[in-house]
Amino acid sequence: MRVPYPRTPHLPWSPGVSPDDVRAGGLPGLEGREVVVTEKLDGENTTLYADGLHARSLDSGHHPSRAWVKALHGRISRSIPPGWRVCGENLYARHSIGYADLESWFYAFSVWAGDHCLDWDRTVRFARGLGLPVPRVLWRGVFDERTLRALRVDPARQEGYVVRTVEGFRLEEFAHRVAKWVRAGHVRTDQHWMSAPVVENGLSPAAVLWQVRSGACADVPSLLAALDLPPGEPGLLLAGASAAGGAVTPDAAPGTSVPAPPEAADRAEAVAAEVCARLDLLGRTGDARLAGVLAALFHGAHPGRLASRLAASSGVPLARRTADLVGLHAGLHRPFPDEARRAGLVRLAAAADLGVLHAVAAAVLAGRDGRDAAEAREQVAWSELHAEEAGLLGEAPLEPLRADLRRALEAPGGPCRGTAGPRGPGGGPGPAGARTVPGGPGSDVADRCWAETREAYASGRVTTAQEAVALTWRWRSGGFPRLVVMVGPSGSGKSTFARSLAGGDAVVSLDELRRARGSRSDQRANPEVLREGLRRLDALLAGGGTAVWDATALNRHQRSLVQAVARRRDALTTHAVMLVPEDMLARRNAARAHPVPPGVLAAQLRRFSPPHPGEAHRTWYIGTEGDVRDVAGSLDGEEW
Repeated sequence: MRVPYPRTPHLPWSPGVSPDDVRAGGLPGLEGREVVVTEKLDGENTTLYADGLHARSLDSGHHPSRAWVKALHGRISRSIPPGWRVCGENLYARHSIGYADLESWFYAFSVWAGDHCLDWDRTVRFARGLGLPVPRVLWRGVFDERTLRALRVDPARQEGYVVRTVEGFRLEEFAHRVAKWVRAGHVRTDQHWMSAPVVENGLSPAAVLWQVRSGACADVPSLLAALDLPPGEPGLLLAGASAAGGAVTPDAAPGTSVPAPPEAADRAEAVAAEVCARLDLLGRTGDARLAGVLAALFHGAHPGRLASRLAASSGVPLARRTADLVGLHAGLHRPFPDEARRAGLVRLAAAADLGVLHAVAAAVLAGRDGRDAAEAREQVAWSELHAEEAGLLGEAPLEPLRADLRRALEAPGGPCRGTAGPRGPGGGPGPAGARTVPGGPGSDVADRCWAETREAYASGRVTTAQEAVALTWRWRSGGFPRLVVMVGPSGSGKSTFARSLAGGDAVVSLDELRRARGSRSDQRANPEVLREGLRRLDALLAGGGTAVWDATALNRHQRSLVQAVARRRDALTTHAVMLVPEDMLARRNAARAHPVPPGVLAAQLRRFSPPHPGEAHRTWYIGTEGDVRDVAGSLDGEEW
């Protein structure tokens, strides 16, 4: 069934209201509610369904400005559930306002499941999953007329703004939950845009990222430009070639590149085409698709340096997922015991999108000849067959188990979920002002139960949430210690973040232990310092409180020594991974009271191997501002 988009009433102070417009009679549906204010874009209202689309008029016919959005619909329509519709703005053609830097020619602003409009946060997630941006958010908070009246809109470049409740609503409530402000004299052209020649609005470099997310083929040079990756970027490898045709090796010196064979650029294009084709077969869109394309292109990169570099241009969530695919895909090229394959695949599915991982592993072999490549292809195909039989190739295959466990733990009269937040030595509350861990009340207990459930499911000890509830009874009191392991090179902000989690007595800092012996920079006594640090950590965890390990912990071996202590004390272990670009690390390090020599920092970056999800009970990813930007392993969060 086709549904016309409702007419949006004007706010009482909207200067662009005309005699035939709808005016809001009052604002009781907005007052006292949390609202989000987004930029009103000057395009054509368009609705997309699984089986078709239309402009505001249900019988809208063909127009050249609608050809592009029809092609977009062809790419994403199978991801729209039957009975759902995505409403947005088709901005391909210039109307009264010309845009020069759009992220896409289509912006989604609401998603409807039948007669119900999804809440704003779910709308954003669903739209991003399709590969669609949403309009820019100008303000969010509890409705305040004075604040909204004070919003400044540039009438030369912006049509106005739209206010809607953050919570969802039914179709019959639309007129009370949505309202708009439009600039005075909005239409400023003599001829209607549909009667005039079509003039395309301009796209920003970031538009190629949204095109890939929505299912378009990848244009390699445009992707590099959008990610702000200059030729010769150290530590990155673009399918054997940089954008300028130079091969970039993981150990290349900054600003240098090694001449690449003439076919290197063609190989990059071939790998991109192969991974896109495989992702199309999987039906992947959104960030999962973009991460797969980037991972295939940068498959030879150093994962730690790649994650830190991409985090600056594309955000922490996408950067770490891409780096995980890069770090894990080669494992599918090697033989694996069939009797242990299901358990291994389940663990991989908790760390990455398994369908995308197989697509990357197969795509990077495109065009390669020889016995080794043939054997690697066979191993990928064999692994993919096992994953399909186990039901692990779909998006988020562990999500049903996680959702069932979450409901079981949250049910009235259900198992106790314990307390949340940082805890001080001895199990008491953390210090005043301590950073709250991601998640709601009981997140420590919930995340521990989910981690134990994942491992039990992989080993075949549980198959349902009810069995998981019975399995996890021993951790539901919350009476276990907590350990946060800081991971990152010098200058990444580990010590600052560590101090925000726990008091000084609960932070085990190897630098501070060296200073107590005479000098922070004296590395000669490292074995003794490490042993003393591990002894202190063991004592803290034995007391049942929260401890933070403040050291670089750059690789799996260094982290394993700390994790052995945590396992002995049955501690909830969290990796806090710092993702900071190398140039910022160098600047921060130079400004420190105790900077490490540049050669030492360079060596740390070469050794930096961030942990994959599943190597600890959960993982926090910390951005340049020192806050948690992404979480893996949370019962309450979302994975892919």
